[in-house]
Amino acid sequence: MTIDWHAVITGFGAGVAVSILYFLGLALSVRLALRLTRPVSVLLPSAALRIGGLLAAGWWVTGAGTLGGAFVGYALAFFLVRFIATLMARAPGVKEAGCN
Repeated sequence: MTIDWHAVITGFGAGVAVSILYFLGLALSVRLALRLTRPVSVLLPSAALRIGGLLAAGWWVTGAGTLGGAFVGYALAFFLVRFIATLMARAPGVKEAGCN
Protein backbone atom coordinates (compact mmCIF):
# COMPACT_ATOMS: atom_id res chain seq x y z
CA MET A 1 0.00 0.00 0.00
CA THR A 2 1.45 3.35 -1.02
CA ILE A 3 0.62 6.65 0.60
CA ASP A 4 0.16 9.72 -1.56
CA TRP A 5 1.99 12.20 0.65
CA HIS A 6 1.20 15.10 -1.65
CA ALA A 7 -2.52 14.46 -1.13
CA VAL A 8 -2.04 14.12 2.63
CA ILE A 9 -0.15 17.42 2.85
CA THR A 10 -2.64 19.17 0.58
CA GLY A 11 -5.56 17.90 2.67
CA PHE A 12 -3.78 18.87 5.88
CA GLY A 13 -3.05 22.40 4.67
CA ALA A 14 -6.60 22.94 3.50
CA GLY A 15 -7.92 21.39 6.71
CA VAL A 16 -5.89 23.76 8.86
CA ALA A 17 -7.10 26.81 6.93
CA VAL A 18 -10.77 25.79 6.92
CA SER A 19 -10.70 24.66 10.55
CA ILE A 20 -9.22 27.95 11.70
CA LEU A 21 -12.03 29.78 9.90
CA TYR A 22 -14.55 27.39 11.45
CA PHE A 23 -13.40 28.04 15.02
CA LEU A 24 -12.96 31.78 14.47
CA GLY A 25 -16.56 31.86 13.25
CA LEU A 26 -17.63 29.90 16.31
CA ALA A 27 -15.84 32.30 18.66
CA LEU A 28 -17.33 35.36 16.96
CA SER A 29 -20.86 33.97 16.91
CA VAL A 30 -20.70 32.99 20.59
CA ARG A 31 -19.43 36.44 21.58
CA LEU A 32 -22.23 38.07 19.59
CA ALA A 33 -24.85 35.66 20.92
CA LEU A 34 -23.92 36.42 24.52
CA ARG A 35 -24.85 40.07 23.95
CA LEU A 36 -28.29 39.33 22.50
CA THR A 37 -31.58 38.49 24.13
CA ARG A 38 -32.25 35.83 21.45
CA PRO A 39 -28.92 34.07 20.87
CA VAL A 40 -30.45 31.35 18.72
CA SER A 41 -30.95 33.95 15.97
CA VAL A 42 -27.16 34.08 15.63
CA LEU A 43 -26.06 30.61 16.67
CA LEU A 44 -28.30 28.57 14.37
CA PRO A 45 -27.40 30.32 11.08
CA SER A 46 -23.77 30.46 12.15
CA ALA A 47 -23.68 26.73 12.82
CA ALA A 48 -25.34 25.96 9.50
CA LEU A 49 -22.85 28.12 7.58
CA ARG A 50 -19.81 26.82 9.44
CA ILE A 51 -20.78 23.15 9.15
CA GLY A 52 -21.75 23.56 5.51
CA GLY A 53 -18.47 25.32 4.72
CA LEU A 54 -16.42 22.68 6.51
CA LEU A 55 -18.15 19.84 4.68
CA ALA A 56 -18.03 21.59 1.28
CA ALA A 57 -14.33 22.30 1.62
CA GLY A 58 -13.69 18.71 2.68
CA TRP A 59 -15.69 17.43 -0.29
CA TRP A 60 -13.72 19.65 -2.66
CA VAL A 61 -10.30 18.83 -1.16
CA THR A 62 -10.89 15.10 -1.24
CA GLY A 63 -11.91 15.14 -4.89
CA ALA A 64 -15.67 14.91 -4.63
CA GLY A 65 -15.78 12.40 -1.82
CA THR A 66 -13.06 9.88 -2.67
CA LEU A 67 -11.48 8.66 0.53
CA GLY A 68 -7.73 8.75 0.55
CA GLY A 69 -4.74 10.68 1.74
CA ALA A 70 -6.39 14.08 1.36
CA PHE A 71 -9.26 13.00 3.60
CA VAL A 72 -6.86 11.72 6.27
CA GLY A 73 -4.85 14.95 6.20
CA TYR A 74 -8.02 17.07 6.30
CA ALA A 75 -9.44 15.15 9.27
CA LEU A 76 -6.14 15.22 11.17
CA ALA A 77 -5.88 18.97 10.64
CA PHE A 78 -9.41 19.52 11.95
CA PHE A 79 -8.75 17.56 15.13
CA LEU A 80 -5.40 19.28 15.68
CA VAL A 81 -6.94 22.74 15.30
CA ARG A 82 -9.86 21.71 17.53
CA PHE A 83 -7.42 20.57 20.22
CA ILE A 84 -5.51 23.86 20.05
CA ALA A 85 -8.74 25.89 20.05
CA THR A 86 -10.00 24.14 23.18
CA LEU A 87 -6.67 24.74 24.92
CA MET A 88 -6.85 28.43 24.02
CA ALA A 89 -10.48 28.73 25.14
CA ARG A 90 -9.79 27.62 28.69
CA ALA A 91 -9.51 30.45 31.17
CA PRO A 92 -6.02 30.67 32.67
CA GLY A 93 -5.75 29.73 36.31
CA VAL A 94 -9.14 28.01 36.47
CA LYS A 95 -9.00 24.46 37.76
CA GLU A 96 -11.55 21.96 36.58
CA ALA A 97 -13.82 20.44 39.22
CA GLY A 98 -13.20 16.81 39.99
CA CYS A 99 -15.92 14.20 40.13
CA ASN A 100 -16.97 12.79 43.49
